[in-house]
Amino acid sequence: MRRDGKRVFNEDPIYYLIPYFLSKKYDAMNMITLDIPEEPLRAYMNQKRKEGKKISHMALILTAYLRAAEKYPALNRFIVGRKIYEHSEFTVTMAVLKPGTAQDTQSKIHLDYSDDIFSVQDKISSYVEENRKEEEVNGLDRIMPKLIRLNWLLGFVVGLLKLMDWLGLLPKSLIEASPFHASLLISNLASIRTNHIYHHVYQFGTISIAMTMGNLREVPRRTRDGIVFDRCIPLGVVMDERIANGKVFAMAFSEIKRYLSHPELMEHAPGADRE
Repeated sequence: MRRDGKRVFNEDPIYYLIPYFLSKKYDAMNMITLDIPEEPLRAYMNQKRKEGKKISHMALILTAYLRAAEKYPALNRFIVGRKIYEHSEFTVTMAVLKPGTAQDTQSKIHLDYSDDIFSVQDKISSYVEENRKEEEVNGLDRIMPKLIRLNWLLGFVVGLLKLMDWLGLLPKSLIEASPFHASLLISNLASIRTNHIYHHVYQFGTISIAMTMGNLREVPRRTRDGIVFDRCIPLGVVMDERIANGKVFAMAFSEIKRYLSHPELMEHAPGADRE
């Protein structure tokens, strides 16, 4: 029994066969760009600002993703050792730049399906503030210098960690410190003024979906009166296709777009708008 997930049973048999044919994540990576119209997000953020509440693009996108994962639990799955698991928690790996440097640090945000847009924003703000403190170091920052000092033993130790992960024997403390073990990897590349990319999902660990936000761009849309251009936030998404079929991913991405078109829906309890 893994400390970070539980086995998935009673699925279509193809789910249990595919990991034997596609044994590596990079064998099973699919990629897509989701263009998210920015106008509804901007209007919502401006309205909340007038009410004294600061909401970020990151909070909106993470909350929309969280709602989609609540409706489609396959988004919170991973495959290790050719077995399918569901994460016991919903965690997000996100890099944070240290102030005054070009260095970043990575840690995890712990979210819950009951979170609304306001609690997600609070968790993001606390996470960023904590990781930007110069005197503070997270679990990963503490472990890395120790690994580097191993010198010629480093390859052996990393190999041992990979084997332990494959067997489900990694201790909870290492899983908590590891940025490779999470439900989602997300990066806001627009914050460093660059375009979105298709970020690989690491072979080591349990991340099955990676997402990046890029610079705003204009996307053409056909209307009755001709072609118009929408200012959009592009999301580069990379998926391990072994956790869900294409239909599930398509419905989940449609759900994300629905929430981001109507951000006010994320102020309510999950599922309230579906009743």
